[in-house]
Amino acid sequence: MSSGRLELKVKRVSSRKRTRDALKTPLIPLSKGRGDPCPQLCPTGSRICSSMEEKQALEFCSDSEDLFGDYDSILEDSSLLAKLDDAEQKERQRDVLPSAQNNAVDQPDFPGLRPTKETIAQKQSSVDVLSDSILDGLGDEPFEDLPPSQLLFQEQMKESVKRSRLQNGEKTSTPSRDTDRNSESSEDNKSKRVARRSVADQLKKTMLCNAATPSSVSRTAVLKEAVVSEEISVAMQAMETVSSQITDLGPFFGLPSKVKDLMYKLRGIQTLYDWQQTCLNLDCVQQRKNLIYSLPTSGGKTLVAEILILRELLCRKKDCLFILPYISLVQEKVRGLASFGLELDFMVEEYAGSKGKFPPVKRRDKTSLYIATIEKSHSLVNSLIEMNRMENLGLVVVDELHMLGDGSRGAIIEMTLAKVLYTSKRTQIIGMSATLGNIKDLQTFLKAENYTNDFRPVELKEYVKLNDSIYNVNPKEEECFSLCRPLNFKYSSGMQKMDPDHIIALVTEVIPAHSCLVFCPTKKNCENVAGMICKYLREDFLQHRQEEKSLLLQQLRDSGNGALCPVLRKTVPYGLAYHHSGLTSEERKLVEEAYSNGVLCLLACTSTLAAGINLPARRVILRSPYVATDFLKRSQYKQMVGRAGRAGIDTFGESILILQEKDRNMAKTLVCAPMEKCFSNLMHEDGKGLLSLILSLVGLNITSSCSQVNDFLRGTLLHVQQEQLCVKRTLWEEVQQCIDILKEKNLIVESPDGLSLQVTRLGRATFKGSVDLTYSDVLYRDLSKGLEGLLLNSYLHLVYLVTPYDMVSQCKPDWRIYFRQFTLLSPSEQKMSAAVGVPESFVARKAAGQSVKKSLDMEVVSRMYLALVLFSLLKETNLWSVAERFQLSRGFIQTLLSSSSAFCSCVLHFTEELEELWPFRALLSELTKRLSYCVRAELIPLMEVSGVMEFRAKQLYNAGYKTLTHLANADPSVLCKSIENLFKKQANQIIASAKMLLSEKAAALQEEVDDLLMLPSDLPKPPDLELY
Repeated sequence: MSSGRLELKVKRVSSRKRTRDALKTPLIPLSKGRGDPCPQLCPTGSRICSSMEEKQALEFCSDSEDLFGDYDSILEDSSLLAKLDDAEQKERQRDVLPSAQNNAVDQPDFPGLRPTKETIAQKQSSVDVLSDSILDGLGDEPFEDLPPSQLLFQEQMKESVKRSRLQNGEKTSTPSRDTDRNSESSEDNKSKRVARRSVADQLKKTMLCNAATPSSVSRTAVLKEAVVSEEISVAMQAMETVSSQITDLGPFFGLPSKVKDLMYKLRGIQTLYDWQQTCLNLDCVQQRKNLIYSLPTSGGKTLVAEILILRELLCRKKDCLFILPYISLVQEKVRGLASFGLELDFMVEEYAGSKGKFPPVKRRDKTSLYIATIEKSHSLVNSLIEMNRMENLGLVVVDELHMLGDGSRGAIIEMTLAKVLYTSKRTQIIGMSATLGNIKDLQTFLKAENYTNDFRPVELKEYVKLNDSIYNVNPKEEECFSLCRPLNFKYSSGMQKMDPDHIIALVTEVIPAHSCLVFCPTKKNCENVAGMICKYLREDFLQHRQEEKSLLLQQLRDSGNGALCPVLRKTVPYGLAYHHSGLTSEERKLVEEAYSNGVLCLLACTSTLAAGINLPARRVILRSPYVATDFLKRSQYKQMVGRAGRAGIDTFGESILILQEKDRNMAKTLVCAPMEKCFSNLMHEDGKGLLSLILSLVGLNITSSCSQVNDFLRGTLLHVQQEQLCVKRTLWEEVQQCIDILKEKNLIVESPDGLSLQVTRLGRATFKGSVDLTYSDVLYRDLSKGLEGLLLNSYLHLVYLVTPYDMVSQCKPDWRIYFRQFTLLSPSEQKMSAAVGVPESFVARKAAGQSVKKSLDMEVVSRMYLALVLFSLLKETNLWSVAERFQLSRGFIQTLLSSSSAFCSCVLHFTEELEELWPFRALLSELTKRLSYCVRAELIPLMEVSGVMEFRAKQLYNAGYKTLTHLANADPSVLCKSIENLFKKQANQIIASAKMLLSEKAAALQEEVDDLLMLPSDLPKPPDLELY
């Protein structure tokens, strides 16, 4: 038989412990006095070697201890000896039988009896071999008489090995068994007679070795043992700390190969551009320093950020925040990264509009990626600071960092990043930016390094059109423009009158074989240009992908509940469409998908398309160097022309700027001047941003005095640029003035001793609700007054209270429509309107064109008009019919709806901080959900999935996918067949988003359960009876 490891557990009952050093004491042979040391000492590990020499073992004892002193004699247990003798006899009989049948029958290969590598090694150094079959039952039990330090070290090493195996998955360093060698060993054993020593002899031998250690332990030895134990514990903790700091988990920029495989599977990306590899391998990136990197549009900036995010989530096990400028971009990114989250086991959470939980759910076993708009990211960081959880945030990525110079939104970005820098020294900040003229200022602000590259995956050729000629743009030349070619396109007199800028000639050079974007200065101009081009296109344009265009028209009609835009009805058959904020989100999404898939070959669009979703084209035409009445900024120009050239499709991209002779000199400055500079906007609109910042600093207990506020401001972009921005007053004087204003508004007060600043209840509600300081006192007054006669049998009163104040100026009431809708209200609703300041008599007089002697607050009147629009929308949920009834664009109504939903969420958080407004909490919670989706109740669960609009939700519901669970468990192939014009990639993204949302909901519930069942840390202890 094969020999194995003899493992024997002998339990000592003596209270005295042996130290490891004691094993080295000299021993005295019984027959020879002091002499050679024992030839067979017990190993220092927890196992006893099963290989011993067959010759008679010498007996030894120590000077200070009897051979079996303080041991319970095992020989006193006659039943145990009888069992051992019986087991030994049976084993000897088993040895005889196989040898007799050795040449006749092949023995089966029992895995449990296969020798291990260790056994084979023992056989090579041993004269004869003992079988382990008698004591198999004692296999993996450790000795209980080891010193505590050894036991502790053994347990900790086992745990370390387990963790290592779990992290490495199948890539463990444990060698597999050498089955060939084992087989050879078994064959050799068959030819040899297995020599077995008596079990009694084996036990005696083992006990002799154990007994050879002195039992009396000095206090010095005990202390030494304690020191060793402590040292081992500290060493293990240090090892764990070092291993947690190691960020290299694999070959793909420190990430596992699985991430690289997913990049190819989900994105089709096999290799990275050279600049991307260089950027990822920068020393500052490896050392987790802050970084700003600048490249032209479509250069692949986002992929670098995503790899850094994955490295933070998977390697350092920290949460990440990804800040994007628009809701559409947030939804697109959530859909795109949900599949990565499912495969790599992290959460992807959306913070946009009314979505997002404050504070975010604290997860014990998963990391989270928060994808947020600019406004939501600020609220998110505030909540993390308030809950002392900033150490969990490992990375903040900001897309379009140059938006720091973009008005009030730029001020919010600056506030967010300044708070991150001040409250968490370990959170890394990565900024993606267009090329700026004063990037050094941003570097100083963020304490960041800068990487710049002019790489474009597709060459960009810039042109301008003047009169009938095309000119090259060459900034290095003095004239800037050089003649390229004349336009050879025959225009009739009618065409020349309709299209003096030769747009038709320019677009027909590329469509329908290639794609084209035409940027127009106004929304109305987009529709006119698309309609004009269609009039002069050839009939064969109608045949290009005709079936798919017919399907697109049907989907557009379904999204409008049977209504279809007359312009799109005319242009789509030719493969053209327009794209601006006047379209509903469903229409925009359908148009974008059709353009991306080549069903549409031309879009007439506004400049917002360039800043939003990435829709590249072979040729980009700028209809005019104006946006509305404002001349283009260089950053806007670069963003638009950057859409030219589709990576992997085109070898080059073209941009053509159409100019009039009067704009020639300004255009030279536009295309040849250096990039604009980015300046802080905390002082924008009379310092509104600085006021909000100081209020939140005091409310979050980040600062509590004027001097501390000043210290914080040293870490802002405003401080870096104070010489340019603080002209009339110093920054310190600006701070003093802001604090005085906050005191006047009753948002902060001084402490009784006058040494510190404290936030009031109203101030706390204001910054917790992210309410504009301009409207905080008005909002509180409106809500308090509303409680006096709150109308509960209708949504109208609540809708009025959450109608955004900043939307009032964007709409002027049509008095006839106003009066017609007013008369449709119930008596209680009309009474409520009069109570807020809009009586029926006033509206009737205005509708009749009569003068009104009594002056009313026109902002209240206009706000009620918008409330009527929202109220009609909630009752009907048909946006098209409401738009027609109020003579407003459907895009404006949808913007009003989404703004009201977001503001309703803000008002909800505002009321949560004010006890006297408690009735609004439950009411506004339900209203927020109604405003967010504005659909039938059964469609709401489906519309919670990122990117699923009302039209798609109806399709899914009618196809049988009625719940989130249905959608999360759907088969992509079946889903594509069930839903018209749904591509496989879109189906996968929808299913992945549904799975992620379902996982997020389940995880939140599990966290709640764990919190309920967790033993409180401050549980009172039973009284000490000895005190009584």
